[in-house]
Amino acid sequence: MSEKKVRVLLAKGGLDAHDTGVKVVASALRDAGMEVIYLGLRQLPESIVEAAIQEDVDIIGISSLSGSLIPMARRLMGLVREKNLNIPVIYGGTILKSDREELL
Repeated sequence: MSEKKVRVLLAKGGLDAHDTGVKVVASALRDAGMEVIYLGLRQLPESIVEAAIQEDVDIIGISSLSGSLIPMARRLMGLVREKNLNIPVIYGGTILKSDREELL
């Protein structure tokens, strides 16, 4: 009997169009035996949460190289809480030192 793979949802939020980093992460996660669902570029918090529910994922990963991460993260985390989801959310990319505390 095979063990259930960890399901990871990856997305690029907002208008950020640089996706090389998130694709490298997706490849590394697959190599580590995880199942990766990559939503692609310009995803809204609503579409990310909807996909996380539909795909029954274990973790959400958001990649951002723009300065607009905080507004998107606030909305995303609000939806995660509103829907009572017990799914960890990890942020990666260019994160300003001043934004770190709010993202924890």
